[in-house]
Amino acid sequence: MRILVYTDNPETLTDLAGFVSELGGGEAYAVAVGEKEAIERHAYNVFRKVYYLAVEKVLPDQLVEVVSRIHDEVKPELVVGPASKNGNEVGARLAARKDLPMYTEITGMEQEGGELKITRQVLGGRSIAVIRASPPIVVTIPLKKYRFEGETGAPIEAIEVPEPKLALVGVEEKVREAVDIEAAEIVVGVGRGFRKKEDLGMAEKLAELLGGVVGCSRPIAADYKWLSEDRWIGISGKKIRPKLYIAIGISGAPQHMAAAMDSKIIVAINKDKNAPIFEYADYGVVADLYKLLPALIKKLEEKLKK
Repeated sequence: MRILVYTDNPETLTDLAGFVSELGGGEAYAVAVGEKEAIERHAYNVFRKVYYLAVEKVLPDQLVEVVSRIHDEVKPELVVGPASKNGNEVGARLAARKDLPMYTEITGMEQEGGELKITRQVLGGRSIAVIRASPPIVVTIPLKKYRFEGETGAPIEAIEVPEPKLALVGVEEKVREAVDIEAAEIVVGVGRGFRKKEDLGMAEKLAELLGGVVGCSRPIAADYKWLSEDRWIGISGKKIRPKLYIAIGISGAPQHMAAAMDSKIIVAINKDKNAPIFEYADYGVVADLYKLLPALIKKLEEKLKK
């Protein structure tokens, strides 16, 4: 199978190479954005060649132009990109231009005869859809699900960066913190069970003692503005895959759980015994967080002092 992958971040070539490898390899090519040194570090030997745009950033329409050009040369049966904001946009534009079907955030793919069996989460992560599609198609994959541990050494080739069709008149950066909840191994999630912003200090202390970081449900970031959006766990926010996720005062809406379901262990703390989150949790504690957290923090502090 001929495969073409694309990304605007060379780091994600690790995920894309992992997906290609898990699919059984094939005649795979890659298009990436980044300086030569960064591309060389991620030019995995699962790729026949890695084409790259030697710049730090490009607009989606610029990347689409390049991917479209390589697509016409390679004539792939499968195009794969990261399920990021830009990754989905580039894939959608390419699919529209080439009149191809597209499936986003797929969780699995198998070759069955001349068809591809695709799985992806639907209904906020409550169900798995199985789709059979005939190539050529375009898909995007969630990051951190597929990892490649093979060798590098694929040949690389620089490509001229096309002029953008849209004019970038300015960039206004969102307020961000030095926290990457998507990479954290321990995440403490906070929800509307907390009465005021100052009370989040308990969650921050718990996360500090455990060596983790604090994330939150949609209302905490979008409605109350108690935390920045880079801590928002949800379909419209960040997806997490920690070893431990402690959800405190979070009801467990499907949009939130769809982004946290890949956590290895989920611990839910909620005073409502009927909260939906207990259906997803490996361990559940029905308790008032204002009574439980101080006691838990005290016990952890005592243990760490020994």
